Amino acid sequence: MTLNKQIEYMRKLTLLYIALMLSFSPMASYAAAKKTHKHSVASSKYSHTKKSTVKNKSNRYALVKYKSGRNDSNTRIKLRLHRQKASMVYADVYDGSGPLQLASAKALVINQQTGETIFAKNTNQSTPIASVTKLMTAMVMLDAHLPMDEILYIADEDVDYIKGTRSRLVVGSSLTRGELLQLALMSSENRAASALGRNFPGGNSAFISAMNSKAHALGMKATQFYDATGLDSNNISTAEDLVKMVNAAYHYPEIRQVTTTASQEITLYGRQTPVNFVNTNSLVRGSDWVIGLSKTGFINEAGRCLVMQAEISGQPMIIVLLDSAGKLSRIGDANRIRKWIEHNEVNLLGQNVSG
Repeated sequence: MTLNKQIEYMRKLTLLYIALMLSFSPMASYAAAKKTHKHSVASSKYSHTKKSTVKNKSNRYALVKYKSGRNDSNTRIKLRLHRQKASMVYADVYDGSGPLQLASAKALVINQQTGETIFAKNTNQSTPIASVTKLMTAMVMLDAHLPMDEILYIADEDVDYIKGTRSRLVVGSSLTRGELLQLALMSSENRAASALGRNFPGGNSAFISAMNSKAHALGMKATQFYDATGLDSNNISTAEDLVKMVNAAYHYPEIRQVTTTASQEITLYGRQTPVNFVNTNSLVRGSDWVIGLSKTGFINEAGRCLVMQAEISGQPMIIVLLDSAGKLSRIGDANRIRKWIEHNEVNLLGQNVSG
């Protein structure tokens, strides 16, 4: 190859290289731009995803936190339900064959016919008795032989301004003494009980004095009354004393009838239609119990209380349950007592059995 040909070949090769480089330059720029855009998009997407992730994490955290809070709330609710329903659940599975364990802090079960102690738990500990008080209110009022059809009025003095308990008996309501007795015992109406005491000969102070005199006459040495409703936490007694009070109240036909009535409609002042009042004891409202007398009670200081006279295994029993935690625990205790007695020979339970 001559020198001229070599020079010509090199020139063409250089021009080809330049042409190729010029043709590849836009593609490289495009590729670079595309890469940059892709990186930018990717970065943006990553950033958005990251933010989204953070947001999602935040939302998820918030959701988890909310769920956690809800679960905590559910846990608290479940704990409350456990406290309130544990006795009922246990009563459902308890067949009476095992030891009798009660949620009530004080309890006493007596065979009313023989006087034998069937079960005892902290029976001599004084405690507020809340609306169980109303059994004494009823006995004192009935002992006075006042006209049961006399119209009495709910006054401002009957309103509970201390604990703020509610009542459907508005000031000015007129009811007969018999109706007030029924509402005081069956539905535990505080204003009804207060009106009974206030309309006693000599007024409320004479009524309270008569209540304490009646307690003394019944041998209730550890009992003291300060009001007719039971709202006063100074109304105290023991399970042993309350057995005596329940036994005495059982001998009043009016008390037996009223306390075992499931519900009653009464026309109140200012209302055109009758108002339905129900018994505070669910065992009276709907169960297969044979109950001869019943009274519930509750204030914070007293806890949930229940006293009953009921027939179990063909035997008349007086049951006193005091200071029970939870709305349903006293009912659960009553059902456990019944299963325990029904499962065992009554005569073999004896006085040595205690909680």
